[in-house]
Amino acid sequence: MATKEPKKRRWPAIRPKKEMQIMRLKDTDLFTIPNFFTAAESKAFVDAAEAVGFIHQGSLGPARGEAYRDNDRIAIDDPSLAASMWDSGLNTVFADIKIRGKVAVGLNPNIRFYRYKVGQHFGQHIDESIDLGQGHKTYYTLLVYLTGKSNDGSVSRGNSSGQSLVGGETVFYGKRGVLAEVAPVVGMALVHLHGDKCLLHEARAVKKDVKFPTCGYQKLKNGQLTFSILTKGSPGLGEC
Repeated sequence: MATKEPKKRRWPAIRPKKEMQIMRLKDTDLFTIPNFFTAAESKAFVDAAEAVGFIHQGSLGPARGEAYRDNDRIAIDDPSLAASMWDSGLNTVFADIKIRGKVAVGLNPNIRFYRYKVGQHFGQHIDESIDLGQGHKTYYTLLVYLTGKSNDGSVSRGNSSGQSLVGGETVFYGKRGVLAEVAPVVGMALVHLHGDKCLLHEARAVKKDVKFPTCGYQKLKNGQLTFSILTKGSPGLGEC
């Protein structure tokens, strides 16, 4: 299905963060980074994405070998935005993280914005690893929630309806069922392995809107900003 390729534009500035904290989810390689974006940065990206405009994404469904998908998407290729995200503090987070003898060196500039309205969801699937050549390959997915609850548990600002977001969790599955559930929190990042190490996961359906009425239309609901983290082999390090 065709995806809108927006014109080159300036995306919101991202303030460097010192001493980002990570929170591991149980005994897994999943972890979150609270306050990866500030609330203001999250809203700025919501506004910028809405200004570009979304294209609906569907799929053939499980009967045709594809995960069920029903969401809206923007796909861009922006090395400057990827570098800004990486240099905001993610480079420090990954300084001591290695996989198969490789170290993270940046973000794949292929970036996607997702929007989920009421009833929309993305069924169980895995994220594929991408070989970008020149020794670069992706091993991690970075997902940043642009809407959801704030860190104190309240509804993100700008909502005048009094409704809170219900649903929209990212759910990971192990051999015995649900392994972890991550509810959207404004500005929080979620990091997980992909490729042959990827856990089966899904984006649950949104059951109730968080509305951001501006200029007569609703703003982004359960917005996500997704990156792949690049890795490159380090001299002297073998495969794990």
